[in-house]
Amino acid sequence: MTALAPAPSRPSSSTPGHTPPVAAFTAFPELSRFILRRNWLRLALWVIVLVGMVAMVYESQRVAFPTQESRDAYAAVANTPAVAALTGLPYGAGTLGGILNIKIWMTLAVSIGFASIFLVTRNGRAEEEAGRTELIRAGAVGHHAYSLANQLVVGGLSVAIGLLIGLTCIGLGLPAEGSLAMGASIAGVGIAFLGIAALAGQLTSTSRAANSLASIVLGASYLVRAIADVQAEGDTPSPLSWASPIGWAQNMRSFGENVWWPMLLLVGLGVGGCLVAGLIESRRDVGAGVLPDRPGPARASRSLATPLGLAVRLERGPMIGWLLGGLVGGLFYGGVASAMSDLLDSGNAFAKAFMGQADSMLDGIVGLFVMATVMVAAAFAVQSSCSVRLEEASGRLEPQLAGAVSRTRWALTRFLLAAVWGVVILVASGLVFGLAFAATQGDPDQVLRITAASTAYIPSLLLLVGVTVLLTGWLPHQAILITWIVYGASVVIAMFGPLFSLSDEVIEATPIAATPRVPGVELDAMPLVVLSLVALALWALGLWRFRSRDLTLA
Repeated sequence: MTALAPAPSRPSSSTPGHTPPVAAFTAFPELSRFILRRNWLRLALWVIVLVGMVAMVYESQRVAFPTQESRDAYAAVANTPAVAALTGLPYGAGTLGGILNIKIWMTLAVSIGFASIFLVTRNGRAEEEAGRTELIRAGAVGHHAYSLANQLVVGGLSVAIGLLIGLTCIGLGLPAEGSLAMGASIAGVGIAFLGIAALAGQLTSTSRAANSLASIVLGASYLVRAIADVQAEGDTPSPLSWASPIGWAQNMRSFGENVWWPMLLLVGLGVGGCLVAGLIESRRDVGAGVLPDRPGPARASRSLATPLGLAVRLERGPMIGWLLGGLVGGLFYGGVASAMSDLLDSGNAFAKAFMGQADSMLDGIVGLFVMATVMVAAAFAVQSSCSVRLEEASGRLEPQLAGAVSRTRWALTRFLLAAVWGVVILVASGLVFGLAFAATQGDPDQVLRITAASTAYIPSLLLLVGVTVLLTGWLPHQAILITWIVYGASVVIAMFGPLFSLSDEVIEATPIAATPRVPGVELDAMPLVVLSLVALALWALGLWRFRSRDLTLA
């Protein structure tokens, strides 16, 4: 009689070929260390720049407004709709802490919002789009471990920046509660937009769309807050400000009443956004987004078959956004230049830095504000020119070169678009500046005077783009980072070099400050000629090397 074979046993965790179930957050510590190691330089730069700005701006304001009388006079100027729309409501404007808050808080809030958006997208949707997230999940990695690690690293950055800002303000001698409230409000904005960016990364299927969607929310938050502050009565906020996360953080009123409970709203938005993003992530396919991709036209327009047409199509969003930013900046500077000149005592060091070599305080401030509008135009030109390296690193350049397009023609088209539109922003912001300033002075001649002063900085802008061209050709892997370091150093030295007692030779060696600070001084053509020749050499060397070297991916 034949015996029956025993029934097969259920496979155990030790059975060969059997993969045990993986918890949702398995390998979270390892992935956190991986993200930190991959992004440590970017994280460190955000900390250094944002915290360093606080110390520099405080020192400049301490020198500019040494007496209570001067601070009270500034408070009167700050309590106007134009200033409130740009920098927020003037809480505690008669104190150094309040002046610091007015000068730097909005810049810090918007900057940390962008930091959260870009970092979350870079380590999230961009990695998934490139296919690397799927490779990571092929191992013993929890479904949500990588996303959680990304969110906690970026959230930790916001907390670190907020804490260091608070401690820096305390170290500078400002009240402890106001200092900590300022740091907490900045950290809260970063955490809030961390949640928004995490959610945007789940809704969209590309990193470009995720960055755009989250940035639109940030821009809308700023705009709603600006409209609300224009409607405010004194330092009493409009109810509309509660429709904006930036408005929530501003209503913490650092160096004023120091209200803490809006921090709960900011943290709640950040945590809530991350939780919803996690729920979506557990239900969608890898690489897909919730929002359906809009089908494109069956046929592309003829313009997209050319390097210029394709570049304009890809860059039109930033082109419009930076132009609007330049126009708003020009309008603001033109409206407050005269009032600022009345506030400053020409005897203090900050006022002397404003004046430069100008004969009057007003001309000096106008020259400095013209230079500030140039910095906006140059920022666009640098960002847009960096897209050449981004296209190469992503692998999208090779298909574009498969047709009858040479490397030199393709790259030159992209760099020229960045430079030409940068000039458009420069001239347009100068024109609006001139119109606003002429209206306050009752002098129509100021329109042409200030617009012409803006055009004097065209060689400086071309040189900054030339730095990107050179680095893209010779040091492609470090090109974007070094380019932004050069731009940042140029801005800081041009604005604060005299306060740091830097020599004129050092200050004038930077691309922006090398141009005479017109219209307050006589225009010397020689620096412009030198800047133009150096820019031409950088462009030529960079394009030559780009044409002859191998293409490199990220």
